[in-house]
Amino acid sequence: MSEPATPRMTSHRPYLLRALYEWIADNAMTPHILVDATRPGVRVPPHTVKDGRVVLNIAERAVARLEMDNDSVRFTARFGGVSQPVDVPVSAVLAVYARETGQGMVLPDEPVGDAPDPDDEPPASPPDDGAGVDAPPKRGHLRVVK
Repeated sequence: MSEPATPRMTSHRPYLLRALYEWIADNAMTPHILVDATRPGVRVPPHTVKDGRVVLNIAERAVARLEMDNDSVRFTARFGGVSQPVDVPVSAVLAVYARETGQGMVLPDEPVGDAPDPDDEPPASPPDDGAGVDAPPKRGHLRVVK
């Protein structure tokens, strides 16, 4: 009898990002994101980048047409008086925090191999040849973070 395949899940980073954004906004604070501007797909005004990073104010009053989906954060904002589009892949967002208090979260890295490629087929179960019947059950991969 073979063990059921472990289901592959989508990234949890966009969900954390949206939840923290909402929490910060609900507390009348100003949400900011720290972005790794060297990642592929990041589109921000070049003059805003320092040491490969940029901090972006994503408060409702600071941006227009804010969209946060599972792939990216998109909006239009004024930089030096000029309205410019911004597009940041969720994988490039390093942290989200409230400007006033600094409270927020550094987003965890995705464990290698955990984020499924939408074009990939789920892994096939190995054939049940009776081998490994006495093998210990697979355990989860959660770890305690202090």
